[in-house]
Amino acid sequence: LSQTGLVILLAYGGWLVIQGRIPLGTGLVVFAGMLQQFAGQIANIANIADSLQQSLTAAGRVFEILDAPVEIRNPANPVPLARARGEVEFRDVAFGYDGSPSVLSGVSFVATPGSCIALVGATGAGKSALLGLIPRFYDAIAGSVRIDGHDVRDYAVDALRRNIGLVFQESFLFRASIAANIAFGNPDATAEQIERAARTAAAHEFIHRLPKGYDTLLGEGGADLSGGQRQRLAIARALLLEPPILILDDPTAAIDPETEEEILGAMEGAMKGRTTFVVAHRLSTLRRADHILVLDRGRIAERGSHRELMARPEGIYRRTAILQMTDKESRRRIETGDTEETA
Repeated sequence: LSQTGLVILLAYGGWLVIQGRIPLGTGLVVFAGMLQQFAGQIANIANIADSLQQSLTAAGRVFEILDAPVEIRNPANPVPLARARGEVEFRDVAFGYDGSPSVLSGVSFVATPGSCIALVGATGAGKSALLGLIPRFYDAIAGSVRIDGHDVRDYAVDALRRNIGLVFQESFLFRASIAANIAFGNPDATAEQIERAARTAAAHEFIHRLPKGYDTLLGEGGADLSGGQRQRLAIARALLLEPPILILDDPTAAIDPETEEEILGAMEGAMKGRTTFVVAHRLSTLRRADHILVLDRGRIAERGSHRELMARPEGIYRRTAILQMTDKESRRRIETGDTEETA
């Protein structure tokens, strides 16, 4: 619009200059400059209005979240929970986001303290929903989730969640030092606590090799680290408070074999002495579990150890394992019942 106005001004003003009705320098040129400045200010006002509109839209979304009703509340008289032993029990649990048992139904099992439970199933089978019930991200609509014999709804939410460490498939790292990222959930953690968590997560060695060690500043999202290093920092963050219960939501997904070995090494140290729940699809992870639950359409279709499930000819777990075998010899051993090496 400003360029069109300038063209019209120059055309009409040029004609007026030729007619001698206005001077060239103090008339046409000065007025053209003033028009350009005026058009620039109009454009700035339009940009401010556009930015204001975007800010109002974003603020509306923020306030929508802030004003959302709190569904997870503390009980009137919470049961004290300083440090859990780590026994987790699901008693005929049903759950659905819409209030119906559409995600989980009739789920029952017991995880003894210090054991490792692996969850296997297709996308949408209810694995992440099951894990979300333990720290009370949601509440079951039927049945109960119990820790150390008490319903999780009997505990104060903060006390419950301080006993549970969480590692997601993609854990976000902030633009801050490595130490600050590890201590994200506990800013008052000492340097000794941070280093102990990093050692347990097999992260201390690579941190120590960095120029500034634990004071090294990370880029947004940890972009200057490898996938394995980012996950090991996420595991260290989860272990900082030394929780008796650890939840690993598919930490080895979408990574290469070398990185997988790094993360599996970190997981080995992290799971020692802790009740661990891990969503996994790779045999390298599943073999490490004490007990495997195979979920199908929100129900437990199979349960047992890796060896026990591999011995079921028509089992879901066995079929999944065969699909992961890349070499013909491994597949032949499974299909003929020789699982000695593959188990």
